[in-house]
Amino acid sequence: MQKVIVLVIALSLFCFNSPAQLSKFANKITSRVNPLTNTEITDGLKEALTIGTDSATAHLSAVDGYLKDAAVKISLPPEAKPITDNIALIPGGSDLITEIVIRFNRVAENAAKEAAPIFTRAIQEMDLANAMEILKGSENAATIYFEQKTSKQLSDLYRPKIQESLSKNLVAGISTQQSWSDITKTWNQIADTPIGKMTGMKTVVLNLEDYILQQALKGLFLKIAEHEKRIRTDVKARGSNLLQRVFKK
Repeated sequence: MQKVIVLVIALSLFCFNSPAQLSKFANKITSRVNPLTNTEITDGLKEALTIGTDSATAHLSAVDGYLKDAAVKISLPPEAKPITDNIALIPGGSDLITEIVIRFNRVAENAAKEAAPIFTRAIQEMDLANAMEILKGSENAATIYFEQKTSKQLSDLYRPKIQESLSKNLVAGISTQQSWSDITKTWNQIADTPIGKMTGMKTVVLNLEDYILQQALKGLFLKIAEHEKRIRTDVKARGSNLLQRVFKK
C-alpha cells in the first residue's frame, strides 16, 4: 500500500501546477489511507479547547483585559442611564463614574485569573460523544458545551472574588461598592424630590455583585467563542498536525 501511495504522489508531480495543489492532494490521500481514530478526534478537540480557553482567560485576566476590549468591557448597566444622562446634577459625578467603570473591569480581570483550571477539568471529562457533537456542531458548539459544564463552577469561583473586590478600599479609602452606593444614593435623592418626580426621573436600584458576575462571565464565553471560531475557520490557527487533520473540511 505504501508503494502505491508513493507512486501516486510521484506521478502527481507532473499533474499539478503548484506546491499548494500537490500538498492538498497528498493530504487527501493520507487521510483516506489513515482515517482519524476516535482517540485522535477526542485528543484533537481537547487540544483545540485547551488552546481556546487558555487564550481567553489569559487575555481577560491581564490588566485592561476587559477594560480595553470593547467587545467585553463592563460599562454601567442600562439601569444607570438616567444618571449618566444627567451626570452634571451630581458634583464630581463624571469623574466618579469613570472610576467606577474602571473598577468594574478590574474586578472581572481579577476573577478571571483562576478560571483556567475549571475549563481544564471540563475538557478532561470530555468523552468521544461530546467530541463528535462539538466537531459536527455549530461554530460555537464548544462554547455552549462550556457554558453548560462550567457556568455554576465559574459563578462559585467569581462571586466571592467579586464580593471581596467590591468591598476592598481603594482610592481615598473608598470601595467600589461604596462609590456606587454614594452616586446612586445622591441620584435617588434627587429623583425622589417633587421636581425629580415631576420631570420623570427614576430611582436606580441594582445588585452590583450580580451585574458584574453576569457581565464577566458573558465576556469570558464571548472570548472563548471567538477562539473557537478562529480554529474552525482559519487554518493558520491550527498549530499542530493533529488539529489540521481533525478540523480539515
